[in-house]
Amino acid sequence: MTSPSIDATPDNSRVAAASPPALPDRLPALTKTILAVLMIGAFVVILNETAMNVALSRIMSDLAVTERTAQWLTTGFMLTMAVVIPISGWLLQRLSTRGVFTLAMSLFAAGTAIAIGSPNFTLLLVARVVQASGTAVMMPLLMTTVMELVPLHLRGRIMGTISLVIATAPAIGPTVSGVVLQFLSWRFVFVLVLPIALAILFVGRRVVPNLDEPQPVRLDVLSIPLTALGFGGLVYGLSLVGNPTVPGWELSAVLAVGALALVAFLVRQLILQRQDRALLDLRTFQRPAFTIAIAVMAVVMMVLFGSIIATPLVLQQVLHLEPLTVGLLLLPGGLLMGLLGPVVGRLYDRVGPRLLVVPGAIVVGGSFAIYATISTATQWWQLLIANVLLSLGLAFMMTPLFTSAMAALPHHLYSYGSATIGTVQQVAGAAGTALFVTIMSTVGGRAAAAGEAAEAALATGARTAFLVVGLVWLLTVVGGLFLNRVQPVADSAPAL
Repeated sequence: MTSPSIDATPDNSRVAAASPPALPDRLPALTKTILAVLMIGAFVVILNETAMNVALSRIMSDLAVTERTAQWLTTGFMLTMAVVIPISGWLLQRLSTRGVFTLAMSLFAAGTAIAIGSPNFTLLLVARVVQASGTAVMMPLLMTTVMELVPLHLRGRIMGTISLVIATAPAIGPTVSGVVLQFLSWRFVFVLVLPIALAILFVGRRVVPNLDEPQPVRLDVLSIPLTALGFGGLVYGLSLVGNPTVPGWELSAVLAVGALALVAFLVRQLILQRQDRALLDLRTFQRPAFTIAIAVMAVVMMVLFGSIIATPLVLQQVLHLEPLTVGLLLLPGGLLMGLLGPVVGRLYDRVGPRLLVVPGAIVVGGSFAIYATISTATQWWQLLIANVLLSLGLAFMMTPLFTSAMAALPHHLYSYGSATIGTVQQVAGAAGTALFVTIMSTVGGRAAAAGEAAEAALATGARTAFLVVGLVWLLTVVGGLFLNRVQPVADSAPAL
């Protein structure tokens, strides 16, 4: 009887069959092209949002309008964004992907063209509203497309690249505008943008695919005015906080109308989502990971937009630096935040959100420690260091927060999740601006009344604002401790 032979050599075919297939480390070329077009488009439209801040004084002189009137160019932009972004979730389902892209970039390009030739302030304001309508759709479109095209194991690094758009564009907008205004008219802020927008529209029409079939989703007519009064009223009211020319009753009335309309809007969506007819589906908040990430993100956006307002004011009115110099001093922080985006994205893919968000929040707290010492004796390089630290910390927070929030959602809630994130950005940004301005003006006004010089009074107000916001910032450290790596319900990224 012969014994069967035993082969000690492992069956490589069986081992290979039992092992999971290696995940690709790179995206297909077509996917890279699509995302590049969308990211460049988003960068241009978001940069334009803050580029106007530096140009307002020139526009006031050229079109003979007051400061309060000119401020509507930024307030109107924010209001339009706050109203249109909640509707973008419906748009992304109702239209094809290419159709939404074409609509967004066409509106932005049309608004830019109108702004170039605007003979008066009214038409320029209309141009900004048209621009904002396109801008409001681009970021939800970009984030939804990433969730559709990018596999789970690569989303961190791609979201990191997106953070370059989200963080760098508003930060360098004033710098670009300052350089243009140093040599040319304010109209050239729009002239330089228009050919880029048209080129992106032309290329995008050819490469952006239709990822999903349009769905015949009904638009709830009642939700639209509630959106306008709720989000728009809240953003407008927050923009009025700290403005000494606004009567107290007007501010209270606007905020009250906005709050009541917002409550009505939320109740309306809770009712409609039972039939899958909500304009903004709130079932995204049933995912704890999404809710925590959004809450921390709201505080991050408050600080980002508030510091964009407060830091230039201190540099100009306390340290008496020229606008161009101010823009150049703020440039390193903005570039650092953007360049670190892909790096942080790769780290997120390896370690998850908590080990990035908590240290980042601590670094931002360190920047507040410097900002809280502002005085007339402060040197420009001290504020440069504080701004770089702020940007460094935010860079380690934004990518994990965006990625964690979207990864927590199932496929059918992607469009609503990206719309919710965009809405939170606008409202939180307005709240942060209002908080900084209110504290600075109130405390600074009291200091001036007590006999302090104008520069010293403003420094006192800024110091107090950063100290108060620094205390609020502690909430992000606590929230970051509750962030965990999220496994999405389904990963349905198609291969392109």
